[in-house]
Amino acid sequence: MLSDWITKTDLNVLNWIQENLRSDALDTIMPAITFLGDKGWLFIVIAVILVLLPKTRLWGAKLSTSLILGLVFGNMLLKNVVARIRPYDVVENVTLLVDKLSDYSFPSGHTMASFEFFTVVCFMPIKKRYKVLAGILAFTIAFSRLYLYVHYPSDVLGGMFFGTLFGIMGIRIVDMIVEERKAKKEMEG
Repeated sequence: MLSDWITKTDLNVLNWIQENLRSDALDTIMPAITFLGDKGWLFIVIAVILVLLPKTRLWGAKLSTSLILGLVFGNMLLKNVVARIRPYDVVENVTLLVDKLSDYSFPSGHTMASFEFFTVVCFMPIKKRYKVLAGILAFTIAFSRLYLYVHYPSDVLGGMFFGTLFGIMGIRIVDMIVEERKAKKEMEG
């Protein structure tokens, strides 16, 4: 069955990471990196700051909309529909560096929020170096989920896909609302 093959392949990748990349330094760094994506707090703070600043208010709205889409359709709906158990619940004797989680595994919420942020930043009229930094942050948070054995690689890929999708949707929704308001003002004035 395809799902069994995916899970077996996923576990092979996770176990390879544990056997070949695990180190004391990364054992310290990866929980700190993954913390940046916990509950999307970092991206929520950034969205609030952007909304509060007049020059970036529109981008704050786009990021906020993207994060809300991810929360509702990714974390609240999709995770519960797929209901995939986490890899540490499948494999015995895994040493976890973070607390066990109470929700399901697919898609990775940390990765999804990171890629919602990265996608919105990619469309912002800012210097390329900031976009690169946002990408490095998103990919590093995504990798931390694998390193910490809390998600399968396919969960992370799903998080990347849906995060990018919700990022684009958030941008489009806000742009449509802005265009609608402009058209309404033109008709009235």
